[in-house]
Amino acid sequence: MALRALRTRSAAVGIVAGLAGAAVLATAASGALVSVYSTQNGALGKILVSATGRTLYHYSPDTKLIVKCTGSCSAQWPPLLVAAGAKPVAGPGVSAALLGTVKRPDGKYQVTYHGLSLYMFAGDKKSGDVKGQGSGGLWHAIAPSGATVTKSVTASSSSSGSGSKSSGSTSGSGSGGGSSGGSSSGGSSGGGNMGGGGEPTDCATNPGGYGCM
Repeated sequence: MALRALRTRSAAVGIVAGLAGAAVLATAASGALVSVYSTQNGALGKILVSATGRTLYHYSPDTKLIVKCTGSCSAQWPPLLVAAGAKPVAGPGVSAALLGTVKRPDGKYQVTYHGLSLYMFAGDKKSGDVKGQGSGGLWHAIAPSGATVTKSVTASSSSSGSGSKSSGSTSGSGSGGGSSGGSSSGGSSGGGNMGGGGEPTDCATNPGGYGCM
């Protein structure tokens, strides 16, 4: 009887342990799910982002089978990783058929899209940041179509040119000083008090005066 009870207890413990193990595996599996989303970015248009809204970039020297951003590079550009055997999940606007993985030199698995390995940028602090775009001419965001986005963000951010330079208020009021004081008030007051006979009355005393010659 005691032996049977012991066996029953051992079986019960085994079942509980098995259930606990299954729960741990389920939790690990759910935690390993990595999703890729599409969002509209004001500077670049529609691009791929992580579940937290971080912009996803591709390093152009990487190929479909070889990852070259490792070591200090991967510290600055963290790869989007997924658990071994897990499949990345496509969010709205993302094609599940284009999602895949590539094995990195360290043995970890990195998410790819249309064969392009996906990274985040340490300099992006919040969702919507695209500070890594075009870095070194090697890092670019990815469109939902699978194409790299080569558009620059620096020009758009600095082009606040409101073009208000043409305020050339050439207020040429045309007042070309035309007041050339036409008041040529013929001050020919050369003392010429003309007398009734048409001769200046003072010519007798001033024969060299105006109008006396």
